[in-house]
Amino acid sequence: MSEFRDRVAIVTGTTGIGASCALRLARDGAAVACFGIDADSISALNATAKADSLDLAAMQVDVSVPEEVAAGVAAVVEAHGGVDIVVNAAAIHPYGDAISTDFDTFTKCMQVNVGSILLTAKHAVPHMRRRGGGVIVNLASVQGQACQEGVTAYVASKGAIHAITRALALDFAGDQIRVVSVSPGSIRTPILELAARSFDGEDAELEAVFERFGAAHPLGRIGEPEEVADLVAFLASDRARFISGSDHRIDGALAARIGVR
Repeated sequence: MSEFRDRVAIVTGTTGIGASCALRLARDGAAVACFGIDADSISALNATAKADSLDLAAMQVDVSVPEEVAAGVAAVVEAHGGVDIVVNAAAIHPYGDAISTDFDTFTKCMQVNVGSILLTAKHAVPHMRRRGGGVIVNLASVQGQACQEGVTAYVASKGAIHAITRALALDFAGDQIRVVSVSPGSIRTPILELAARSFDGEDAELEAVFERFGAAHPLGRIGEPEEVADLVAFLASDRARFISGSDHRIDGALAARIGVR
């Protein structure tokens, strides 16, 4: 496919959903830069790109650091001439309630999960304007609207992503820049593995835990990162050219269910 031919995309997050989105956009013809901090996943993503002859480069960029995001976007523009698509998928998922969560953890969660969205917009939007428009897709979560216990910092950040998505969509609509969010349920990612081990211990049998998580979803399973990437690719494409300012759940009907029976 070549749906994104001549498009330049920046994706944050080099594992899980971020990696899947980067690969999907590159396989559909985009030139992709993927920002992350995990050396192993950066190396693995670059190896896959080379093996598949994809125009994809994963690079070391801490998306919570303003100077690094500015430099990363500048490097992409220098290499490719502009930016058309930004997918903000980088995230951390600390556990704890308001008593057990220290303020440094809360602050870091907001910096990575929400501050990175402000930073990529700050530096990418001017280049989108020069190209006549663009698309920003922010990865939120069903937990931005309803949540489990003991995830105060994480759900605060995901609720904020819904809000900043609306703000960016309105602020840059006149520039023909569309901004949307995607809210996954349980997806097979390193973050879900962390959740499984947090609940069931370091020796947890992951597939058994994932099966239990999946049972909470009316479709009866957890999702795959490639399924989220399919939705992100649609929203980033011209097929979605009148969609902006909205959130799009991909959760196997999880948020549609009322717990009382």
